[in-house]
Amino acid sequence: MQRSLFIIKPDAVKRNLIGRILSYMEAADLTVVGLRMVDMTMEVAAGFYKVHEGKEFYDKLVEYMSSGRSVVVVLEGEDAINRIRKICGATDPSKADEGTIRAAFGISITMNSVHASDSTESAGQEVPYFFPDLG
Repeated sequence: MQRSLFIIKPDAVKRNLIGRILSYMEAADLTVVGLRMVDMTMEVAAGFYKVHEGKEFYDKLVEYMSSGRSVVVVLEGEDAINRIRKICGATDPSKADEGTIRAAFGISITMNSVHASDSTESAGQEVPYFFPDLG
């Protein structure tokens, strides 16, 4: 069993898509083992996305992630990281495959509705960032 962090971003929360997005994960037989709504401060968002610090999109991403409430989720399942990434689709919603979350709900590369850990290493850092007891 593998665990991964999954975030429903502010654009999706504002559009009342929490349940619809989580249903993709439940339909894929992934188990929610942690879930909470957070108001990320600029500092929390900057710390979470520190791996991207210095990249062109970093400041805009941090500002966006602190612009409203997000839902942070720990999902568990067989090969969870790869399966979740496939369900999310490409970062750019215009390039995401039909039937993926980002194709269905994403607005732009930044406002793409969801975040998912991209590797076991990332998940190992991201899960305890929001859920220290589940790391």
